[in-house]
Amino acid sequence: MATDYFGVLGLAREASDSDIKRAYRRLARDLHPDVNPDPEAKERFQEITRAYEALTDPEKRRIVDLGGDPFENGGGGNGFGGGGFGGGLGDIMDAFFGGQQTRGPRGRTRAGRDALIPVELELDEAVFGTVKELTVDTAVLCDVCAGAGTAPGTHVATCTTCSGRGEVQSVQRSFLGQVMTSRICPTCSGTGQVIPEPCGKCAGDGRVRARRTISVKVPAGVEDGMRIRLTGQGEVGPGGGPAGDLYVEVHERPHDVFTRDGEDLHCRVTLPMTSAALGTTLNLKTLDGEEDLDIAPGTQSGSILTLRAHGAPRLRATGRGNLVVHVDVVTPTKLDGEQERLMRELAALRGEDQPESNREAQGGLFSRVRDAFHGR
Repeated sequence: MATDYFGVLGLAREASDSDIKRAYRRLARDLHPDVNPDPEAKERFQEITRAYEALTDPEKRRIVDLGGDPFENGGGGNGFGGGGFGGGLGDIMDAFFGGQQTRGPRGRTRAGRDALIPVELELDEAVFGTVKELTVDTAVLCDVCAGAGTAPGTHVATCTTCSGRGEVQSVQRSFLGQVMTSRICPTCSGTGQVIPEPCGKCAGDGRVRARRTISVKVPAGVEDGMRIRLTGQGEVGPGGGPAGDLYVEVHERPHDVFTRDGEDLHCRVTLPMTSAALGTTLNLKTLDGEEDLDIAPGTQSGSILTLRAHGAPRLRATGRGNLVVHVDVVTPTKLDGEQERLMRELAALRGEDQPESNREAQGGLFSRVRDAFHGR
């Protein structure tokens, strides 16, 4: 049974020559062995290539139109070596690429890679910003050849292996006929140029590794894990190509008092039971300095107090976060005789059916309890 070569290319029998070429190019781009190493793709590529040859060669097309198969019983030539393509797969690739198209040489000068360096910051440095002097070890432009890679007074030359094309071609014969392949030139690595006399300092690379010190301005409000981008401070590219970027990754050291949640800072304070019950004023040390924090009478353990605008600045907005103070009320674990007596008196005064007239007496007792706990 004759092969449906139109169906192989996904075409109707009334397809024009331009439709056939367009369908073949579209399929070949995905199935060619140079871009798709899958064995099934290779087999499929051979199928569409046979179909293309059968439908574009006038003699073979006549056999197909008559219901025959030009490749059966030796009909119509010997596959890729037959009259349809003459030069074999090279002509097919001309149809694929639309003529004598090649990859061409690639430039010796290429962009450099990005670099990453960590920096450790104290909490106040991350909150208020700072300037850090960092030592960076990266590839920099060779100061002898200025990136050219050649020894002083010499120049690059055209590669004689590929004649400057950056690739070499080879032709092999197979059961399909002649197969032409292209690969990167092993002499010039695809650049089309060679350096007869390389620079003695960089060995032709156009760059050398060096240690340098740079100043990094850390903006106020950065957080742990953030990266600061320094454009053009990374690795210089091969052949003296433009440098990549340098990323400075922030690592925030833990603080003894404060923890951070985004733009807010958190801390904990402990209060004696009497101070929580009667109220007091705490002198709190913040990153901005000392602040008075009012504790209302009857403050409970677990209460949260907020100092507005005492947190970290907002990176992409105005203003600052808050300082969130978590209160822990401490219950005494050991009482002397007088303290125990006063506590029992307090417990009696705080009965659920306590009359209104006892409130004044209770206030005086609170004062005595507080003085007893504070050693007055």
